[in-house]
Amino acid sequence: MGLPPRLDLPGRQANRHAGSIVGAVEDGSRFASLGRPRRVWAIGAIHAEPDRLDVIHHAVGQRFRPGDRLVYLGNMIGFGARVVETIDRLLAFRIALLALPGMFASDIVYLRGQQEEMWQKLLQLHFAPDPRTVLDWMLRQGVAPTLAAYGGNPDAGMAAARGGAVMLGRWTRELRQAVAARPGHEALFNALRRAAYTGGAAVNGEAANDGAPDGADWTGSSRGGGSLLLVNSGIDPRRPLTGQGDAFWWGSAAFARLEQPYRGFRRLVRGYDPVWSPESPGVDVGPLTVTLDGGCGRGGYLVCACFDSFGEMLDLFQA
Repeated sequence: MGLPPRLDLPGRQANRHAGSIVGAVEDGSRFASLGRPRRVWAIGAIHAEPDRLDVIHHAVGQRFRPGDRLVYLGNMIGFGARVVETIDRLLAFRIALLALPGMFASDIVYLRGQQEEMWQKLLQLHFAPDPRTVLDWMLRQGVAPTLAAYGGNPDAGMAAARGGAVMLGRWTRELRQAVAARPGHEALFNALRRAAYTGGAAVNGEAANDGAPDGADWTGSSRGGGSLLLVNSGIDPRRPLTGQGDAFWWGSAAFARLEQPYRGFRRLVRGYDPVWSPESPGVDVGPLTVTLDGGCGRGGYLVCACFDSFGEMLDLFQA
């Protein structure tokens, strides 16, 4: 896939302020502390295939209990054309789970994936130093169906980019308005996290510290290691968690080569493998890392796994 072109957009700070999703207010942190849950359900890249998502939701819904957590590992959109339906299904399932006694809003987490990162940057394309190059690159990486889902047109975008910042700003404003017109969509995109982890102290079923862990020596566990870290696609083992930056989306090569625990985490889980192909295994379970990408949206399957809070896999299924 290759690294993205230079963006230099101001959205890093703006996108940290999360909104309200179906009445639940998020704190806008970049990271989600899952505490010490009973189980963690992790769903791989969906890529706008709501029918497969319905099957996974049905299976999870039958098994989910208060004390569990649910994490969507990013790339919920992209490639597939049914973006609006997919976001609607995510919100509807959230409502259903939050209706269970003992559930908290923080028990359900959505990670930012490559596709969500590109979409958020596309909505701020008028700030890019070379918007035509950026838009062309994004279209080749699968953002075109998402653009179409919210009423956008690539040719119109290119024309706006040629027309200058004012014309391009008008084009991106129309896209943002189209997202805002869909109930819950803007709030969900604003509430995306960069990673989720177990190991924080829990109080009444909620993580006591829902912010980003501080310090380069943080191990991810209040009991000296043995925790679970969930990301979209990659991680740079040379950097602390708070210094990963775009490695969560573009550091897949380093993730695949991980040979020792990352800062005390017993197991790392990701939901998207950019080099997936029909010939590749898709789901890879190793001693340190787990990849849950069955190729959904690219001719494959949607994968879901269940873990305990220390990273031990308890269940695995696909649709």
